[in-house]
Amino acid sequence: MKRLSPQTGTGFELRAGHQLVVVDPTGGQVSDLYAVAADDHEEWLSSGRTIDYANTVFLTTGHLLYSNRSRPMLTIVDDTCGRHDFTLTPCSQETFDLLYPEFEGRPHRSCLENLHSGLGPYGIARDRIATSFNIFMNVWTDPDGTLHIDPPLSGAGTRFVVRAEMDLIVGLTACSAEKSNGGVCKPIDYELQDAFGIPIGQDAPA
Repeated sequence: MKRLSPQTGTGFELRAGHQLVVVDPTGGQVSDLYAVAADDHEEWLSSGRTIDYANTVFLTTGHLLYSNRSRPMLTIVDDTCGRHDFTLTPCSQETFDLLYPEFEGRPHRSCLENLHSGLGPYGIARDRIATSFNIFMNVWTDPDGTLHIDPPLSGAGTRFVVRAEMDLIVGLTACSAEKSNGGVCKPIDYELQDAFGIPIGQDAPA
């Protein structure tokens, strides 16, 4: 397993048939995932398509995550948490400026910048990064539509595994927003595996 330190991110290639394993090593930590097709960066992970076709916002084992072109990008093959979010965009500096007055406009690490730092070396622009799949994030609504973000339900060792259905470039973070992580940002572990579940190593280009 590789470890993402709190409030950091990475990018890597994930070949069709290979798996990404994401583990919350200490519990209560969100991980933002975003992906684009390796051969065409204008095909990207789509929250709207995925939720529409699944007819649920509670995506878990067996569900497909679709691209903006309605093609399967990822299949959730193992999920020991069962609660994730695919409605909110990755936190950005603007998120903290607008929603976290206690930071008073001071610079803050963000998932958007961490995703871009991982995806940028592959030629993926910051503005290409749309709604991320927020692994372990616990978002719910009141009947009137008011949104709530509670601490993740993940405990130490909780796993989330997806299989690539096409060649992908993937960005992954240990989420930077304190509110999403029960007040404290923690690490995230991850591993790339081949079709037989054997760990493999791939790093971002120099």
